[in-house]
Amino acid sequence: MEKTCNIHTTFLNRQVNGGFCPATKHITLITSIKRRIGSSQTVSSLVTRKTMNTRTLIDRRVPSEVPMPEKFGMFGGKFVPETLITSLNRLEAEFIYALQDPKFQEELATAMRDYVGRETPLYFAQGLTDYYKNKDGEGAEIYLKREDLNHCGAHKMNNAVAQAMIAKRMGLKNVVAATGAGQHGVATAAACAKLSLSCTVFMSADDMEKQSSNVLLMKLFRLKPVEGGFKEASSEAIREWAGNLETSYYLTGTAVGPHPCPSMVCEFQSVIGKETRRQAMEKWGGKPDVLIACIGSGSNAMGLFHEFIEDEEVKLIGVEAAGFGLDSGKHAATLSKGEVGVYHGAMSYLLEDEEGQIIRPYSIAVGLEYPGVSPQLSFLKDTERAEFHSSTDKEAVDAYLRLCRLEGIIPSLEASHALAYLEKICPALPNGTKVIVNCSGRGDKDAGMVHNQKFCIN
Repeated sequence: MEKTCNIHTTFLNRQVNGGFCPATKHITLITSIKRRIGSSQTVSSLVTRKTMNTRTLIDRRVPSEVPMPEKFGMFGGKFVPETLITSLNRLEAEFIYALQDPKFQEELATAMRDYVGRETPLYFAQGLTDYYKNKDGEGAEIYLKREDLNHCGAHKMNNAVAQAMIAKRMGLKNVVAATGAGQHGVATAAACAKLSLSCTVFMSADDMEKQSSNVLLMKLFRLKPVEGGFKEASSEAIREWAGNLETSYYLTGTAVGPHPCPSMVCEFQSVIGKETRRQAMEKWGGKPDVLIACIGSGSNAMGLFHEFIEDEEVKLIGVEAAGFGLDSGKHAATLSKGEVGVYHGAMSYLLEDEEGQIIRPYSIAVGLEYPGVSPQLSFLKDTERAEFHSSTDKEAVDAYLRLCRLEGIIPSLEASHALAYLEKICPALPNGTKVIVNCSGRGDKDAGMVHNQKFCIN
């Protein structure tokens, strides 16, 4: 029987932040995920997986020493109603068990290779490198991690296919997701089609208009549009899941939300950094000097950064959306301008007003319009392990066109924010510095929007 995929458009009221928990002062190194965290939960309390209606009881024994960090310093956690705790605990147990299950790992590796199309190239951008050389012919060497070459055109498929496999393992046949730029929606719809799962994607009407090409792609996977900012779509997807816990799986593509969602997304996206380390060793026999990634919620950035967090000689740079400027009030620069708060079940930096109301973010790149950010990235900011900057709409469009013209590669407007930062950092870098930019998605979907911008360069 064919499975269907529905898309919902939503308009919801603003949400108010919940209360905070105190910052955790004790920091412990959890080597299995190369993170410093504020608290951790071992598997010992999660070795029993119980279905929601207690029809079956499945004991799954996994190594008790395997940690599952719930918080990163003060960030992360589970700020959710009690009714969701059991489902989140069950998800955590299944996730940990899958990581230890050779059969799951073999199936995932096969899907990554044969379906997603991994590994993706680490491409030397000769034209871009030459463009940034100084008058003496010296400058950084610029490489692109080509996540745009994944099936469906973005890094989102890495996580979508893995989580869809977990949903199927758990016997949950109805997948719920939210999407902004549509790339996660397309990836989720495709993964569910592959695994014979039903899929409901929530997308705001504004985003559907801006990203019409991705909406059309989702329709190829039997998508049903219905009447209705990404933050509203996420809220509605969570509500849909919460109302059908026995049969539904919430497949998040963002590195946010209640534990274990951020850790799951980070784990399944970490293939980006693992490949990058190996490819760098093959190409020049060492590590990269600088890693640059755009930041909306943080999934592609954490995917690239995760592998290198303990390599303190590797500079990690996240680039947020400055929109019309950081002082304009129209931006999505959560780490640059946000405050600590609780949203969608976790503590992180947020864009909020003086009364604690969530401010609607803005960017020309729809995939960067989220008012929160990964708890892992929030912690990297506070510990100063990573640095965070921003690019305006104009700078991103200029970078989009520059890569098209110099390399014949069409980046997404999201990735173009990271590429734009090369303008600021390259003049100060020593000759031969190895810089890797995560080209997190392709920009076919953005060509019309770029063409219509009054500030397009000729």
